[in-house]
Order: sequence, then C-alpha cells, then structure tokens
Amino acid sequence: MTHRWIPRHRRTWTLTAVAIVVAGAVVPATSGASAYAATVPPCTPGATYGPPLPSQAVTSQLIRGGFNFLEGPTWDRRTGTLLLSHMQNATGPQGVQPSAVLRYTPPATFETFIPNSGSNGLAITPDGTRLFAATHDNRTVSSYSLTDRGRTTVAANYLGRAFNSPNDLTNGQDGTTYFTDPNYQRGNRADQQGGRTSVFRVRDGVVSLVDNTLPQPNGIVLSPDGKTLYVGATGANAIMKYTVAPDGTTGNRTTFANMRTPDGATIDCAGNLYWASYEEGLVHVFSPSGARLGTISAGRNTTNAAFGGPDGRTLYITSGVPGGFGLYQTRLNVPGNPY
Repeated sequence: MTHRWIPRHRRTWTLTAVAIVVAGAVVPATSGASAYAATVPPCTPGATYGPPLPSQAVTSQLIRGGFNFLEGPTWDRRTGTLLLSHMQNATGPQGVQPSAVLRYTPPATFETFIPNSGSNGLAITPDGTRLFAATHDNRTVSSYSLTDRGRTTVAANYLGRAFNSPNDLTNGQDGTTYFTDPNYQRGNRADQQGGRTSVFRVRDGVVSLVDNTLPQPNGIVLSPDGKTLYVGATGANAIMKYTVAPDGTTGNRTTFANMRTPDGATIDCAGNLYWASYEEGLVHVFSPSGARLGTISAGRNTTNAAFGGPDGRTLYITSGVPGGFGLYQTRLNVPGNPY
C-alpha cells in the first residue's frame, strides 16, 4: 500500500511499514559487545584540536539501509553500541507513530533493545546508567534504565498542560535536561500549548520554560563546557544560541547560524557543531564562532548525527527516504563530546 510522505519539518509522517530490522529478522546481539567497549574518554578541558574534517566536503558510508525512519542516535560507552529510534506508521484515531529503540553493535549487528519505546530523540545520562528519550507516544520525556529497561517519566507536562510531542533532548553534567517540543508527532491529539512550540528544561522533576517563540524547535545540544545551549528552529531555518548559567537557567539568545531545515545535531570536543539539514541531506559543520567548516553528505532527508566508536571519532548519521532509511558513518579528526 502506498502512503503519502509528509516531511518531518512540517507536521507528521506517514510511513511505509517494514520489519523492525531489514532482511525480515532481528539479528541477536553478539557476545563481543563487552569486549568491543573501549571507553571513550570525556573531553579534556583546555585541549587543543586541529581541523575536524579531512576535507570540506566529506561523504559518509552506508552501514545498513532498509529501515522505515531513523532518529535520535546516541552512543553507549559502557557497551560500545549505538542506540537509535526506529519509527513506524502513524496508527489509530489519534495518529500516533509507534517506535522502538534499536541497538547497533559494530560492525553489523542490529537488534531491538526497547520495543514500543514511543521515542524520537535519545540521550544517555552522563553517568551512563539511563537513556533519556523524547517520547511522543504519551507526550512526555521519559527515562529508561539501561540495566532492566524500565521506564519512568522525567517531564509529564508544563503547568498541567500536555506537551505537543517532545522531539529531541540533551543532558547536562549537572542533571539538567533540555528538550524541544514541536508538534510533528502530536497527530490528532488536542493542542494544549495554545499553538506554541517551545524549548523546555527539567531538573529534579521541575519543568521550566526556556523559549516559546521559536517555530518548530528541533535539534538541541549543549557545548562541552555546558555554558552554551544551541537549538535548531526548523520553521525559521536558523540555529539559536543561549547562554547557560551555573544553575542551568538560560539567558541571552542570539542567532548562531542560518541553514535550511535544521534537524538533529551533535558537537565535538572542540565545540564544533554538526547540524543535520533535513531537506539538503547534509550535515553542516560550524566552528564555535559560527564559521562554516564544511559539509558531510548522507543521502536524502538527514535527521540526526552522533559521535561514537572506540576513540569517539566516528560520526554516525541517520538519513534516507520513506521505507529506505539508513545508518551511515564517517571518520573525523576530532572526538565527539560524549553524552
């Protein structure tokens, strides 16, 4: 059956249903995962790094394709694996998209790690024990134990009103989580945010507003020192920059850069930003000052990126077309900021 595809940066998706893992089967995890797990060291304050890209135009390599729609990659240092969300068709009268968390063990093993996760963006906590997820299934931010995979709610609502559909998030070393709330996966559920799409933070169970003036905020990432928050406003074709105080509150907002349809993002230890452009099928690389350093291509409809690998220098990218999304990779010169 053929479905109409509505791009991510507009409202919601209608996808072609396929198996959770290509080739019709889930590949079991190998016993070598623990042996593979070389711990990626955290970024070293004050360290000097060279140019992050081997050239101004880098081409990534496909690891595996044939997925329905991939999002939210995040590296698990303890097991040497990559976790990512695999989203499916919107179902039921509410039009909610089911999703599961997949686990990729290099070089070629994929398995379902958390079924029915309802997740989009993912981020592992700094202590490596929990997976935070922007969960559009119940319009919350959730936390999954990486040990028993049990789910708890981190942010249930704002001032008693349901979020639209939390999309992406980033965790600070101080326990503060920042997340975006566009309306892409709200489906047919009632708007309780008064037409606004916002950025929030949550700490110790308390949800606070960061900004409710951005059209469709999407990717979000903290600088390695935790003093700057970056947010991609897809509806404005811009990346915004906020100062972050020691208590996790945000201050002055400026425009960091302009680019087409900014989606998910990640950052390296030198503070260089890697921002996916959904429409361009590229990852744009910016220096901390906003200078454009180059691009990484990954086919069409690039949604997100994350650093991983034994030395933290492998960039994983999710990109593709309806029913044919893939996980890509490329080797870079500067390690990523692990979180």
